[in-house]
Amino acid sequence: MIRQDAKRIASNRRAELDHRKKQFATAKFQEHTYPHRLNFYILPPTADITLEQFEQWAIDRLRVLAELEACSFRNKTPAETAAHMKPLMDKYLPLSSSSSSSPNLALERKKDHYSHFILRLAFASTEDLRRRFARVETALFRLRFQSDDARERGAFVAGLNLEWEAVGDAEKKEILPELVAAGQGRKASEMVDEGWFKVDWMKVPELVESRRVLLKGGYAYVPGREQMSMVLAEFTARLDKALEQTSRALPRLDEDDRLSPILAHLSSTFLTPASTAPSSMVAGTITAASIPSLLPNFPLCMSTLGTTLATTHHLKHYARLQYTLFLKGLGLSLADSLQYWRSGFSAVTDDTFNKEYRYNIRHAYGDVGGDGNRRGGGYSPFSCQKILTEHPPGPGEAHGCPYRHYSLENLTATLQRTGVTDGSVLKGVKDDREKMKYHMACNRVFEHVHARELKRAKEEGTNIGGGETIVHPNEYFRRSFLLKVGAVKKEGGAEMEVDG
Repeated sequence: MIRQDAKRIASNRRAELDHRKKQFATAKFQEHTYPHRLNFYILPPTADITLEQFEQWAIDRLRVLAELEACSFRNKTPAETAAHMKPLMDKYLPLSSSSSSSPNLALERKKDHYSHFILRLAFASTEDLRRRFARVETALFRLRFQSDDARERGAFVAGLNLEWEAVGDAEKKEILPELVAAGQGRKASEMVDEGWFKVDWMKVPELVESRRVLLKGGYAYVPGREQMSMVLAEFTARLDKALEQTSRALPRLDEDDRLSPILAHLSSTFLTPASTAPSSMVAGTITAASIPSLLPNFPLCMSTLGTTLATTHHLKHYARLQYTLFLKGLGLSLADSLQYWRSGFSAVTDDTFNKEYRYNIRHAYGDVGGDGNRRGGGYSPFSCQKILTEHPPGPGEAHGCPYRHYSLENLTATLQRTGVTDGSVLKGVKDDREKMKYHMACNRVFEHVHARELKRAKEEGTNIGGGETIVHPNEYFRRSFLLKVGAVKKEGGAEMEVDG
């Protein structure tokens, strides 16, 4: 009897685990429904999207998260952060309320859901990336929670089934003296009227740290007004756990040659905010002769190269490539670029210049060379990310990022020579450098140098120079150029034509 039962159980197990049946079973995919604007991202998406959507949705979300992190580094207040982020979120990651009757409601929420899980894959590989991702995702959730409709927010929280226990009237009266003592000067009548919850104290570390709750018997007694902190703590705890699980599943993706390169690129761009593509917005207005007068509008990495070329009449290979592509991105034509470099290399003969340097400049512009990927267009100008991470300068080389590659003494002296002498700005740059937030140091200098023009643009509502954190040398120049040209026009100076 026992032997027969054992055979029957084994047969049932084989039937359940028959890989031949499981392997060719029809996959069950379905679209998610999104009853709420807010999302705890508990269930992963299961429907199909295109590879283009996969990448673009992730990039759009990354732009938002990177700028949100930049707001934190700049110590913006919650109100300043909300005002700064609203146009960017509306542009890259809109999320309408259920009462808005937006025709794009379902697509917006789908994009939000999928882009979160895509970036979760990209940033689960290391502890540092997981920690940073969880921090900025929590900040994004906070912004949305605060701006959500009160009724919709209440329905969302009610549906979470969180492990909170409402404090009854009897218990509230029993511990009222302790609640009043922990109430930071609030009256006993107010404490009685307010709703209270008790929750495991480890679930609300933010409230415990700031002493905004009563701790008793392993529970934190939380006033209703602190509901957001409890929701945020729960969001972060669940996301941390989910990221750990995702990290263990990542090796299974290594064999997918479509997704792995995209995910690797996304995680690498999280070292600094995602780059913005440069634009030759002043095409036709920049010539070889005009470059010296435009050096004050260049970021420090490029103005240093221009100054070095003018004084030493030479730059090594990577410095030439970095500077040539920057000038190309400004709209400098190939003919003018050749003229500018020939003038800069005044210590060499025409024959030497033509043999050793002319071809490389033409190749950067795509005028020569057999690589079909670059033919006709040449190389793209380097982003801050590329300058920071590729080909660090060696002895005698001038390329790279001064905020990263210069010694502190050399960096300070260079900034002072360019007119940045304010002690608080120099200290801020030093702090940014120590925290390896090099792009923040560059933005800090930009805001100091253009303080008057930025104030005027803000008063006029033009928002020139505002928006996303600068993470591309050509974007630095674009904003600086527009701000300075606007100031010249206001003061009745000579007008300059701007294309685009």
